[in-house]
Amino acid sequence: MMKQQKKTTKKREKQGPTVLPVLPLRDVVVYPSMVFPVLVGRESSLRAAAEALSRDKYILLVAQMNPGVDEPGQEDVFMDGTVAKIIQMLRLPNGLMKILVEGEHQGRVQRFLNNDEFLEAEVQVIKQATPDDRKMQALLRQTSELFQEYIRLNRGLPQEMLVSFESLDDIARKLYFVAANIITKVESKQAILEIHNLDDQYLELVRLLHEEIEVLKLEQEIDTKVSDTIHKSQRQFLIQEQIRALQTELEEDGEGSPELAKLAEAIRTAKMPKEVEERAWEELDKLRRTPMMSPEFAVNRNYLEWLTAVPWSHRTEDHLSISHVRQVLDEDHYGLERPKERILEHIAVLNLVKDMRGQILCLSGPPGVGKTSLAKSIARALGRKYVRVSLGGVRDEAEIRGHRRTYIGSMPGKIVQSMKRAGVVNPVMLLDEIDKMSADFRGDPSSAMLEVLDPEQNASFNDHYLEVDYDLSQVLFITTANVLYNIPLPLQDRMEIIELNGYLEHDKVEIAKRHIIPKQLEEHGLADQAIAFTDAAIMKVIHEYTAEAGVRSLEREIASLCRKIAKGIVEKKGEEPTAAAPKKAGRKPRATQPSVTVTPEVVESYLKVPRYRNRIGEKEDMIGAATGLAWTSVGGDTLTVEVSLVPGMEKLTLTGQLGDVMKESVSAAVTYIRANAGALGVPEDFYKGKDIHLHVPEGAIPKDGPSAGITMATAVISAAAQRPVRSDVAMTGEITLRGRILPIGGLTEKLLAARRVNIQTVIIPAGNMKDLADIPDRVKEGLEIVPVETLQEAIPHVFRNASMPVAVADSSVANTVASNPKKSPKTSPKGSSKKGGTVGRNRRGNGAAA
Repeated sequence: MMKQQKKTTKKREKQGPTVLPVLPLRDVVVYPSMVFPVLVGRESSLRAAAEALSRDKYILLVAQMNPGVDEPGQEDVFMDGTVAKIIQMLRLPNGLMKILVEGEHQGRVQRFLNNDEFLEAEVQVIKQATPDDRKMQALLRQTSELFQEYIRLNRGLPQEMLVSFESLDDIARKLYFVAANIITKVESKQAILEIHNLDDQYLELVRLLHEEIEVLKLEQEIDTKVSDTIHKSQRQFLIQEQIRALQTELEEDGEGSPELAKLAEAIRTAKMPKEVEERAWEELDKLRRTPMMSPEFAVNRNYLEWLTAVPWSHRTEDHLSISHVRQVLDEDHYGLERPKERILEHIAVLNLVKDMRGQILCLSGPPGVGKTSLAKSIARALGRKYVRVSLGGVRDEAEIRGHRRTYIGSMPGKIVQSMKRAGVVNPVMLLDEIDKMSADFRGDPSSAMLEVLDPEQNASFNDHYLEVDYDLSQVLFITTANVLYNIPLPLQDRMEIIELNGYLEHDKVEIAKRHIIPKQLEEHGLADQAIAFTDAAIMKVIHEYTAEAGVRSLEREIASLCRKIAKGIVEKKGEEPTAAAPKKAGRKPRATQPSVTVTPEVVESYLKVPRYRNRIGEKEDMIGAATGLAWTSVGGDTLTVEVSLVPGMEKLTLTGQLGDVMKESVSAAVTYIRANAGALGVPEDFYKGKDIHLHVPEGAIPKDGPSAGITMATAVISAAAQRPVRSDVAMTGEITLRGRILPIGGLTEKLLAARRVNIQTVIIPAGNMKDLADIPDRVKEGLEIVPVETLQEAIPHVFRNASMPVAVADSSVANTVASNPKKSPKTSPKGSSKKGGTVGRNRRGNGAAA
């Protein structure tokens, strides 16, 4: 049979190009010397096979480029293929045909013939010489070694295939045998057919074997890792189950694990309420029955750790000596009499009842006045633990109440976390910046704070994570805020609000001398140096290098002076210090002749050009200019309202970046003056052919609020009547269309601002008289405070010339009220009114209200 086949092959090789039917194959490449069954089903393929059977049974087998094409054309098949002979044919009942073909030669399509029934082409049979040299022997040896490695790594190929490979004598047949049994892409197998030189075919086969062996090694490595992981997990599970079984045998409660035993001991010693302890034992029993590899195990364990970590009964003893508490508060803070008095009242009540609930204080005031440090001092004076919770920027309710355990990474809220840090049930908890909370789609944290800060509810505060009631009634809550209008009214109603006003200049001087300067000298290694600050130098820093209600910037500037003094001392010695002097609490500078005395000249030489101009009042009376009082976020200030009447179209022009409320106040004031011009001593046609231009200086700073109404009205009257306004008078109050002056807020800060610029007389709304009782005497000292109910009542005090006709409405309020608080009526503790707007201008560039 082999001899006959070789004769036929040699005869066909001599014939040259031969016309043969073409049979496209899907996902398979047939090589010479390869017997392969083919299931023929397409109509064109059936006709091609039938044509080959009717001739000499030879057919060209080519692979499709895209196996998804159902009826491939000339452009859908590769040009190189295998000339094969059909050795068997079987027609199936369903119309299909099954043929068995044997590949004989490589063939290449020269051109396709026009045949509408099936593919037919002129085929060139590839002639290959069989080289017999050392290179081919080397290639054959390497192929054999690689094929053995490939079969060893590929579990899908039997080892007997090596025996079949070694039994082949023909070099070409060995090549085709290996190529046919490699599991790879059709394109890679087709590449061998497209090479017509046996040496190059072997090189391509060796490259292909190397690639496939690398892939098989990677697959085997991945399988090994996965298998090891699975076996390890199974082994751990079996060991854990065995340990659990042993624990059950040894201990009836199943707490053989040190971890579970530790949790059980924590539950026994926590002294929880009965309901909470029952819940803890239930969770521990559930944890004991949960496999350690289960995610629920870690969740339940973390829950029990939190439940046992928060304090349930441990508390600290309060220092109930009023003298001791007073001493500590006075040591840490100068002034702040009202909050100190409130704490002393709290101590007095504790001495009588031993247990007092519902202590929730809100310290409200501008930045730097000592709200946060005062809370620390209160904790130190009472002997309680101190914890601070920052609420600035909190916008998620879960940060207060905690996350439910269903969420991954859930944990309790800030309140329970702080109680764990404190370790006692009665700490002083500072809720800092409570006015900086905001709400979004995740909830409103201020609503969650309602339960925390309600004395009637916080005894059973329920955190979403703990899911049990927790008693917060023994906590002394202290909150801080810069402004109250950002706090919801229901939340304000639950707190006792204590307002901390800005410091006066002499207060800042005392604070600097008692606290700031000793602290900064200690921190900069100057405690042993004889350094003295004069009062004038401190006042210069306060006036020209700071603009604040508190003392934060003052401390920074004094620290800057200390650094420069330290630099000068070191340079004078000519060497750097080798070691800093050890710090000793409470150390004072030596009482010797000062080596460095800080004077105003030294301050200016160190701090250079002043950052702020020292604001002074107007030196002379001016027409069309009135002085108002303003409230800003850093304390009180003064502002000048300027009015000018110029020829025009009777327009009202407002400049100085005024807000909508302030613009409405100007309109109301002008309308009232026009309606009552005669009674106010103003020409009734003062606005005829005139434009009224009202300007508030420092136009880069926004200003808003209604309380500059009286000031703007006075300036308009002055410009219209051409009468100068007294430069030593300042005023504040909201004006209505009927000329009434309504109460305002921020009175203390405004009086401080008046004192700062040497104002002698301050005109305020009569409705604010009740607030004077709460204002310290040193703020009112030297001020003549005049309450008025209408604009007409204010005019005699505003203009020096009393000849101006004035119609004064009947009023029960006296023309002038002295600053003695004993003569002032009692007032409520809140120094502001709902109607009182805030007026102001901030030299730092922040928004101001007028």
